[in-house]
Amino acid sequence: MDLLIHWIWFSQLEGLSQRQKMNLLRQGYEPEDLYHGQEESLQNLEGMQPDFVQALCQKDLSEARQIGEDCRQKGIHILTFRDAAYPNRLRHVEDGPVLLYYQGVLPDWDARPVIALVGTRKATPYGLRVGRSIAGQIAACGGLVISGGASGVDTAAMEAALEAGCPTVGVLGSGVDVVYPASNRRLFQEVIAKGCILSEYPPGTKPEYWHFPQRNRIISGLSHGVLVVEAPRKSGALITARCALEQGRDVFVVPGNIDSATCEGSNALLLDGAQPVMSGWDVLSSYAACFPETVAKNDAPVVQEKTDGEATCDKKDIDNPPKPPYSGLMDRHEDLNEEERALLACLGAEPVLMDEVIARSNIPAANVLRLMTVLSVKGLVTMHPGRRVSANIE
Repeated sequence: MDLLIHWIWFSQLEGLSQRQKMNLLRQGYEPEDLYHGQEESLQNLEGMQPDFVQALCQKDLSEARQIGEDCRQKGIHILTFRDAAYPNRLRHVEDGPVLLYYQGVLPDWDARPVIALVGTRKATPYGLRVGRSIAGQIAACGGLVISGGASGVDTAAMEAALEAGCPTVGVLGSGVDVVYPASNRRLFQEVIAKGCILSEYPPGTKPEYWHFPQRNRIISGLSHGVLVVEAPRKSGALITARCALEQGRDVFVVPGNIDSATCEGSNALLLDGAQPVMSGWDVLSSYAACFPETVAKNDAPVVQEKTDGEATCDKKDIDNPPKPPYSGLMDRHEDLNEEERALLACLGAEPVLMDEVIARSNIPAANVLRLMTVLSVKGLVTMHPGRRVSANIE
């Protein structure tokens, strides 16, 4: 942690904007060298302005050390601009974060399309339903869904990605140890278990209102495209969309009710030229050629409404799956061994998670993965993104 103290000091330094800090880093200056530099030597550095020198003469490390200790105690990781795992797209954001605090496991940001799904906290039932459905489809088709972790559309999107069996990422306007809203405590725990929660704010930072517009530039900066589901005229989602346009990202919009105030902002984006979409594949098809190995059209889990108003993912019963019409498939291949037949018996035309197949077949996971490859070569099954598989039933 001692090696990161100067990075924390630099990130918290007052008197320099995010853009100015990033400019210094891009010029090759290191926080540790800047900390140890005296006023006279700093003045002689190329590109160093007088107000920069004044700010860099603040040499107190006590706050940085406390932040570092808090991270150590709470299991919070720090990712600096120089780290190889720092997202490449975020490197090119002019006012990007000097460092990121995170909990969980960082995804491979370049392995698949990253789609930010954002919308209003006060979403209508339509917005929640569509947000869940499209987020689930994006995840099932091979995309990585990220959002801001707020109530409403953000929460619906992250829940749907998890229900599709895929990781998701939450970008917070508070410290990663501060749950906001409090109702998302369990959701954040699930996200950390399968993906990650990240923030540019140190642990313990409260969710002040001015943090969220700042946070939104990171959401769009991480993404290939931003999807706005439902947003009124004054909405943080519109700030994210504006950041996306400034950063050269794609902007997609779900058309909304023209009589609804919650859709006025998002519908206005359509009039300004944003791309209308009605499914997750409408979004991911734009990136299929760039990610041929990870992106493919696929049906998402069916999302239904509970009687208490909460949406849920309609998953198949693992213990009592419906009997698929696979008998003809087996009859055409009498050379199948017992385990291969057992696996086919667990499959139908609809893609299911590989974990479900393992649970149904009672065959060791390593064998299932190997046998699925064999069955795929024989043309009997199709492997889908998101660790899903289906039988090729004629």
